[in-house]
Amino acid sequence: MGQLNIPRVVIAGVSSGAGKTTIVTGILSALAERGLKVQSYKVGPDYIDPGFHRLASGKSAHNLDTWLVPPDCLSEIFAGTAAGNDLAVIEGVMGLYDGGRSGVSSTAAIAKMLNAPVVLVIDAKSMGESAAAIALGFKMYDPEVNLAGVIINRLGSESHRLMVCEALGKLGIPVIGAVFRNNELSMPERHLGLTPVTEHEAAATVAKMGHQVTQQVALDELIKLAGAAGPLSVPSLRAINKPAIKARIGVAQDEVFTFYYPSSLEILTEFGAKIIPFSPLKDSHLPAVDGIVLGGGFPEMFVRELSANTLMRQAILQAVKQGMPVYAECGGLMYLARQIVDFDGQAYDMAGVIPAVCHMQSKLETVGYVEATALNDNVLCDGGATLRGHEFHFSRMIPDVDPGEFPWAFEFKKMRTGAIYNGGYASSSVVASYLHMHFAGNKQAAARFVEQCAQYSLTGLGGRTHGR
Repeated sequence: MGQLNIPRVVIAGVSSGAGKTTIVTGILSALAERGLKVQSYKVGPDYIDPGFHRLASGKSAHNLDTWLVPPDCLSEIFAGTAAGNDLAVIEGVMGLYDGGRSGVSSTAAIAKMLNAPVVLVIDAKSMGESAAAIALGFKMYDPEVNLAGVIINRLGSESHRLMVCEALGKLGIPVIGAVFRNNELSMPERHLGLTPVTEHEAAATVAKMGHQVTQQVALDELIKLAGAAGPLSVPSLRAINKPAIKARIGVAQDEVFTFYYPSSLEILTEFGAKIIPFSPLKDSHLPAVDGIVLGGGFPEMFVRELSANTLMRQAILQAVKQGMPVYAECGGLMYLARQIVDFDGQAYDMAGVIPAVCHMQSKLETVGYVEATALNDNVLCDGGATLRGHEFHFSRMIPDVDPGEFPWAFEFKKMRTGAIYNGGYASSSVVASYLHMHFAGNKQAAARFVEQCAQYSLTGLGGRTHGR
């Protein structure tokens, strides 16, 4: 074990919608404006909020989730990414004590793991002194959580601020910030939550957030509070020797396919992969690669353009026919299907790898942590092996054939309800499903996929034979 001296603070919420992302984005922007090197994190399996973090701080955010990644490995990720920075800011998920079953990977659990003080964001829009009662309840619920202060959000007036702050003062709970309502700071929303930052001009909004936070949050107090966290015991960082390149793996990265954990892709490189970005939206052909990863994203929002790019769709289908290993998550699954039917009921042709159609639904189809047990050997794992991940999607995959004859990839188990169902698609070289996973928590799957890609390159059909 080693010691990490990094000032750190968790910004938590009373519930979803309390304004955590706006506050954290503003804090990151304001601290970056001061010239501080700030590394941000997001608790839970979230791809959207980290995009706003990156826009504000100029650095990629990292996710902290003890369901997706074992705690010791998560501590290693935190230590490796936080080292060398002036401050670590961790945005919570939902309410402070909310998480998976029995509080798995809740913000409180992560705060205790990192021995970090917590600042609670309270939406005071429709309350006065009750905000103090809420803060007291959160502070007393788990004495092991160091609830060190609060930020009052969406205040309506100066008298409103005085009312709430006086009530909190009676309890001795420090008010780190008092932020007034500002409709100009609202972020666009979409069926998956916040709109991805790659899809709209958000720089001006982020700058406004930073300006308001500078005026209404006591940043010096926040920095002092973070500095009081003290040394953190973390696993000694492994010396990672850069391995010889075994395979070139094309990773879809564009406006459509944006859902990747940075440290997840790094695991592939540790096992010998060279990551080659490409765009199913804009490119007309695949780069010279030995395998493909299609992450999640918003294919339903670009369905017309994806369908119109017939050359790329045909290239991927041809690569699959030649046996190229392919791993696809959620949006990637949808792209590999025969068609996507959008929210208006319009059907668009996709890659045609999977004999199924993905239909967009008016309501969230499923969300939550899952275990996925492979029904047969595949490019990620042996049959019977179990992967951990989560699902969050508005589409439903309907096979073209009888469900009893469809080559399902996994038997899924919902961790919150125990519900069991078949999902995804698997062939000799393709695994695609609604599962989002982190390779740091499924290292054997990463190693196997890289090895499968390396074996494919030796067949004479991989990228190694195409001029590299």
